[in-house]
Amino acid sequence: MNPANETRAHRSAEQQYMFAVGTYKLLAFTIGTIGLFGFCNNVMVIVLFCKFKKLRTPTNLLLVNISVSDFLVSVIGINFTFVSCVKGGWIWSQATCVWDGFSNSLFGIVSIMTLAALAYERYIRVVHAQVVDFPWAWRAIGHIWLYSLAWTGAPLLGWNRYTLEIHQLGCSLDWASKDPNDASFILFFLLACFFVPVGVMIYCYGNILYTVQMLRSIQDLQTVQIIKILRYEKKVAIMFFLMISCFLVCWTPYAIVSMLEAFGRKSMVSPTVAIIPSFFAKSSTAYNPLIYVFMSRKFRRCLLQLLCSRLSWLQRNLKERPLAPVERPIRPIVMSGGSCHGRNRPKKRVTFSSSSIVFIITGDDFRQLDVSSMGSGESTQVNVIQVRPL
Repeated sequence: MNPANETRAHRSAEQQYMFAVGTYKLLAFTIGTIGLFGFCNNVMVIVLFCKFKKLRTPTNLLLVNISVSDFLVSVIGINFTFVSCVKGGWIWSQATCVWDGFSNSLFGIVSIMTLAALAYERYIRVVHAQVVDFPWAWRAIGHIWLYSLAWTGAPLLGWNRYTLEIHQLGCSLDWASKDPNDASFILFFLLACFFVPVGVMIYCYGNILYTVQMLRSIQDLQTVQIIKILRYEKKVAIMFFLMISCFLVCWTPYAIVSMLEAFGRKSMVSPTVAIIPSFFAKSSTAYNPLIYVFMSRKFRRCLLQLLCSRLSWLQRNLKERPLAPVERPIRPIVMSGGSCHGRNRPKKRVTFSSSSIVFIITGDDFRQLDVSSMGSGESTQVNVIQVRPL
């Protein structure tokens, strides 16, 4: 083969890659780490909710809904991207691309809409003093999934489509299409699935903080019980506010890049600019469970109880384990009894074995026990006190 032709073929093969080989390895390590942590952390939250009854509240049910969607992203939405990073580009079929874009969009919308539902639940609880129940939480979850399915199913019916992103490591909506039909979907999609839920969160938490501040300023309400309730509600509100802030920090760059790609010039978004917000958005699946555990006392206690259950079982098993059988008879080495200065003293016998020290005490001042089975051959009423060494 001509060396010049071989060189040109080698260069054309290199041009198919968007990034260097080392960059693909780094991206594979990053997305693999996100998937592993997201899987483990969300499984932990789901197991805690199922195992401990005290965690089964309507509010925590909404939190578990976020964990379920993040878990599904870790299992379904990250695998195709991880393999593509390992192989240096998208190697899957068009149907797989549609499924990848659909699933990632669906689970992402479920997460952000559930955060909006949590903000509204805190709002009606603190501002309007209404407590939600399980039917309300289940209806909210059902509406969230139906709402998300409606918006992510529209591209499957012809209103926009799912296609490869610029970096060619995953699939999403066709943001770059300039067709009026596709552009209208992108506009309504961003309004309904990003800006509206973010506006709901801002409104709800703004009113929560204002209400808590007003209640703190009223001197007549400064009782111990009211102060404790306000502290609890403020702590829970801060936890959810932190979750929402982290979610927005991860997803806002992706939304900005998508809008630039949709309504700006395509040359403004390079593969490098597109891949960083995409991976940053996927990282949101890993940190929400950490926020629950570190900021919720109930989750912390249940997690410690779950982690220590095995150790507690071992300790309990050791305590309940019977004494080891003695291979040779125990020989008394100290013995005292009889009378001393005309007064009766209780008889005491001290014996040692490999596992414990045994005190055998007889006398009228002690409760009588029958230890005829101890091998002495005589039926004697004695007290047995057995002390195990530390």
